[in-house]
Amino acid sequence: MEKYMINELRKEEAWRLFRIIGDFVDGFEVMPEFIPAVTFYGSARVKEGDKYYEAARELSKKLAQKGFSIITGGGPGIMEAGNRGAKEGGGRSVGLNINLPMEQEPNPYATVTLNFRYFFARKVMFNKYATAYVLFPGGYGTLDEFTETLVLIQTKKLKPFPIILYGSEYWNGLVKWIEEVVLKNEFISDEDFKLFQISDDLDEIVDIIVRFYAQHYEYEI
Repeated sequence: MEKYMINELRKEEAWRLFRIIGDFVDGFEVMPEFIPAVTFYGSARVKEGDKYYEAARELSKKLAQKGFSIITGGGPGIMEAGNRGAKEGGGRSVGLNINLPMEQEPNPYATVTLNFRYFFARKVMFNKYATAYVLFPGGYGTLDEFTETLVLIQTKKLKPFPIILYGSEYWNGLVKWIEEVVLKNEFISDEDFKLFQISDDLDEIVDIIVRFYAQHYEYEI
Protein backbone atom coordinates (compact mmCIF):
# COMPACT_ATOMS: atom_id res chain seq x y z
CA MET A 1 0.00 0.00 0.00
CA GLU A 2 1.37 3.38 -0.98
CA LYS A 3 2.18 5.94 1.68
CA TYR A 4 1.56 9.65 1.21
CA MET A 5 3.58 12.17 3.17
CA ILE A 6 0.77 14.47 4.30
CA ASN A 7 -1.64 11.66 5.16
CA GLU A 8 1.04 9.92 7.17
CA LEU A 9 1.55 12.86 9.55
CA ARG A 10 0.45 11.91 13.08
CA LYS A 11 0.95 13.45 16.49
CA GLU A 12 3.51 10.75 17.22
CA GLU A 13 5.57 12.13 14.33
CA ALA A 14 6.13 15.62 15.69
CA TRP A 15 9.83 15.03 15.02
CA ARG A 16 9.01 15.82 11.37
CA LEU A 17 8.91 19.45 12.44
CA PHE A 18 12.69 19.34 12.61
CA ARG A 19 12.85 18.25 8.97
CA ILE A 20 10.51 21.10 8.03
CA ILE A 21 12.66 23.55 9.97
CA GLY A 22 15.70 22.13 8.17
CA ASP A 23 14.14 22.96 4.79
CA PHE A 24 13.55 26.54 5.88
CA VAL A 25 17.00 26.97 7.45
CA ASP A 26 18.72 25.77 4.28
CA GLY A 27 16.73 28.22 2.18
CA PHE A 28 17.09 31.21 4.49
CA GLU A 29 20.84 30.63 4.75
CA VAL A 30 21.49 30.48 1.00
CA MET A 31 18.81 32.42 -0.88
CA PRO A 32 19.76 35.99 0.16
CA GLU A 33 23.00 35.52 -1.81
CA PHE A 34 20.95 35.42 -5.03
CA ILE A 35 19.05 38.71 -4.68
CA PRO A 36 17.89 40.22 -7.03
CA ALA A 37 16.39 37.16 -8.66
CA VAL A 38 13.73 36.14 -11.14
CA THR A 39 11.82 32.89 -10.67
CA PHE A 40 11.20 30.71 -13.73
CA TYR A 41 8.38 28.17 -13.90
CA GLY A 42 7.38 25.78 -16.66
CA SER A 43 7.23 22.20 -17.83
CA ALA A 44 9.88 19.69 -16.86
CA ARG A 45 9.06 17.76 -20.04
CA VAL A 46 10.36 20.08 -22.75
CA LYS A 47 13.74 19.29 -24.26
CA GLU A 48 16.65 21.26 -25.67
CA GLY A 49 15.60 22.61 -29.06
CA ASP A 50 11.96 23.09 -28.07
CA LYS A 51 10.92 26.71 -28.68
CA TYR A 52 9.96 27.23 -25.04
CA TYR A 53 13.18 25.69 -23.76
CA GLU A 54 15.22 27.96 -26.01
CA ALA A 55 13.15 31.02 -25.07
CA ALA A 56 13.69 30.33 -21.36
CA ARG A 57 17.38 29.81 -21.96
CA GLU A 58 17.71 33.09 -23.88
CA LEU A 59 15.62 35.08 -21.40
CA SER A 60 17.63 33.88 -18.42
CA LYS A 61 20.82 34.79 -20.26
CA LYS A 62 19.51 38.31 -20.90
CA LEU A 63 18.44 38.72 -17.28
CA ALA A 64 21.76 37.41 -15.99
CA GLN A 65 23.53 40.02 -18.10
CA LYS A 66 21.38 42.65 -16.37
CA GLY A 67 22.53 41.45 -12.96
CA PHE A 68 19.64 39.17 -11.97
CA SER A 69 20.02 35.68 -10.60
CA ILE A 70 17.62 32.98 -11.75
CA ILE A 71 15.61 30.72 -9.44
CA THR A 72 14.21 27.45 -10.80
CA GLY A 73 12.95 24.15 -9.49
CA GLY A 74 16.33 22.65 -10.27
CA GLY A 75 15.14 19.85 -12.55
CA PRO A 76 14.91 19.31 -16.32
CA GLY A 77 12.96 21.17 -19.00
CA ILE A 78 12.28 24.87 -18.42
CA MET A 79 14.13 24.61 -15.11
CA GLU A 80 17.27 23.39 -16.84
CA ALA A 81 16.93 26.07 -19.52
CA GLY A 82 16.72 28.79 -16.86
CA ASN A 83 19.80 27.62 -14.99
CA ARG A 84 21.67 27.02 -18.23
CA GLY A 85 20.95 30.45 -19.68
CA ALA A 86 22.06 32.15 -16.48
CA LYS A 87 25.37 30.31 -16.61
CA GLU A 88 25.84 31.20 -20.29
CA GLY A 89 25.11 34.84 -19.46
CA GLY A 90 27.83 34.91 -16.81
CA GLY A 91 25.30 35.01 -13.98
CA ARG A 92 24.28 32.86 -11.05
CA SER A 93 21.29 30.66 -10.43
CA VAL A 94 19.83 28.39 -7.79
CA GLY A 95 17.89 25.18 -8.28
CA LEU A 96 15.33 24.35 -5.60
CA ASN A 97 15.02 20.62 -6.13
CA ILE A 98 12.21 18.58 -4.59
CA ASN A 99 12.31 14.97 -3.45
CA LEU A 100 9.67 13.06 -5.45
CA PRO A 101 8.61 9.38 -5.69
CA MET A 102 9.89 9.41 -9.29
CA GLU A 103 13.22 11.00 -8.46
CA GLN A 104 13.86 14.37 -10.08
CA GLU A 105 17.54 14.62 -10.90
CA PRO A 106 19.02 18.12 -10.48
CA ASN A 107 20.27 19.63 -13.71
CA PRO A 108 24.01 20.41 -13.86
CA TYR A 109 23.76 24.14 -14.60
CA ALA A 110 22.64 25.67 -11.30
CA THR A 111 25.28 27.50 -9.28
CA VAL A 112 23.76 26.03 -6.11
CA THR A 113 21.20 23.25 -5.70
CA LEU A 114 19.08 22.95 -2.56
CA ASN A 115 17.07 19.80 -1.90
CA PHE A 116 13.65 20.12 -0.26
CA ARG A 117 11.39 17.51 1.28
CA TYR A 118 8.32 19.72 1.46
CA PHE A 119 6.64 21.66 -1.35
CA PHE A 120 5.38 24.41 0.96
CA ALA A 121 8.87 25.25 2.25
CA ARG A 122 10.20 25.27 -1.30
CA LYS A 123 7.40 27.59 -2.41
CA VAL A 124 8.30 30.10 0.28
CA MET A 125 11.77 30.37 -1.27
CA PHE A 126 10.36 30.90 -4.76
CA ASN A 127 8.13 33.70 -3.48
CA LYS A 128 10.20 35.41 -0.82
CA TYR A 129 13.29 35.99 -2.94
CA ALA A 130 11.68 36.79 -6.30
CA THR A 131 11.76 40.16 -8.01
CA ALA A 132 9.48 38.78 -10.73
CA TYR A 133 7.96 35.55 -12.03
CA VAL A 134 8.10 34.33 -15.61
CA LEU A 135 5.86 31.36 -16.31
CA PHE A 136 6.43 29.30 -19.43
CA PRO A 137 3.94 26.66 -20.58
CA GLY A 138 3.61 23.85 -18.09
CA GLY A 139 1.27 21.45 -16.35
CA TYR A 140 -0.45 21.24 -12.98
CA GLY A 141 2.64 22.39 -11.08
CA THR A 142 2.98 25.54 -13.17
CA LEU A 143 -0.74 26.30 -12.87
CA ASP A 144 -0.56 25.77 -9.11
CA GLU A 145 2.36 28.14 -8.75
CA PHE A 146 0.62 30.74 -10.94
CA THR A 147 -2.69 30.74 -9.07
CA GLU A 148 -1.23 30.42 -5.57
CA THR A 149 1.02 33.41 -6.14
CA LEU A 150 -1.92 35.44 -7.46
CA VAL A 151 -3.85 34.61 -4.27
CA LEU A 152 -0.92 35.62 -2.04
CA ILE A 153 -0.58 38.97 -3.81
CA GLN A 154 -4.35 39.50 -3.99
CA THR A 155 -4.67 38.94 -0.22
CA LYS A 156 -1.57 41.06 0.52
CA LYS A 157 0.35 38.17 2.03
CA LEU A 158 3.11 38.69 -0.55
CA LYS A 159 4.68 41.81 -1.99
CA PRO A 160 3.42 42.55 -5.51
CA PHE A 161 5.83 41.97 -8.39
CA PRO A 162 5.52 41.30 -12.14
CA ILE A 163 3.94 37.96 -13.04
CA ILE A 164 4.54 37.38 -16.74
CA LEU A 165 3.13 34.56 -18.85
CA TYR A 166 5.32 33.73 -21.83
CA GLY A 167 3.67 32.03 -24.81
CA SER A 168 0.35 33.62 -25.74
CA GLU A 169 -0.70 30.67 -27.89
CA TYR A 170 -0.53 28.50 -24.77
CA TRP A 171 -1.95 30.92 -22.19
CA ASN A 172 -4.62 32.83 -24.14
CA GLY A 173 -7.33 30.22 -23.55
CA LEU A 174 -6.84 30.32 -19.77
CA VAL A 175 -6.66 34.11 -19.70
CA LYS A 176 -9.83 34.39 -21.83
CA TRP A 177 -11.66 32.07 -19.41
CA ILE A 178 -10.49 34.10 -16.41
CA GLU A 179 -11.67 37.30 -18.08
CA GLU A 180 -14.96 36.07 -19.54
CA VAL A 181 -16.04 33.76 -16.73
CA VAL A 182 -14.24 34.54 -13.47
CA LEU A 183 -14.05 38.32 -13.89
CA LYS A 184 -17.46 38.62 -15.58
CA ASN A 185 -19.07 36.80 -12.64
CA GLU A 186 -17.26 39.20 -10.28
CA PHE A 187 -15.37 36.42 -8.53
CA ILE A 188 -12.30 38.64 -8.98
CA SER A 189 -11.99 42.39 -9.47
CA ASP A 190 -10.51 44.38 -12.34
CA GLU A 191 -7.45 44.98 -10.17
CA ASP A 192 -7.05 41.24 -9.58
CA PHE A 193 -7.13 40.62 -13.33
CA LYS A 194 -4.28 43.10 -13.76
CA LEU A 195 -1.96 41.19 -11.43
CA PHE A 196 -0.43 39.32 -14.39
CA GLN A 197 0.35 39.98 -18.04
CA ILE A 198 1.25 38.07 -21.23
CA SER A 199 4.26 38.76 -23.42
CA ASP A 200 5.93 36.93 -26.29
CA ASP A 201 8.78 39.44 -26.49
CA LEU A 202 11.86 38.53 -24.46
CA ASP A 203 13.28 42.05 -24.55
CA GLU A 204 9.95 43.45 -23.37
CA ILE A 205 9.98 41.01 -20.45
CA VAL A 206 13.49 42.08 -19.50
CA ASP A 207 12.42 45.73 -19.70
CA ILE A 208 9.36 45.12 -17.49
CA ILE A 209 11.48 43.44 -14.82
CA VAL A 210 14.33 45.96 -14.92
CA ARG A 211 11.95 48.91 -14.74
CA PHE A 212 10.02 47.39 -11.86
CA TYR A 213 13.22 46.77 -9.95
CA ALA A 214 14.49 50.27 -10.70
CA GLN A 215 11.27 51.77 -9.41
CA HIS A 216 11.03 49.73 -6.23
CA TYR A 217 14.64 48.97 -5.33
CA GLU A 218 16.62 51.90 -6.76
CA TYR A 219 18.36 49.68 -9.29
CA GLU A 220 20.19 51.61 -12.00
CA ILE A 221 19.22 50.60 -15.53
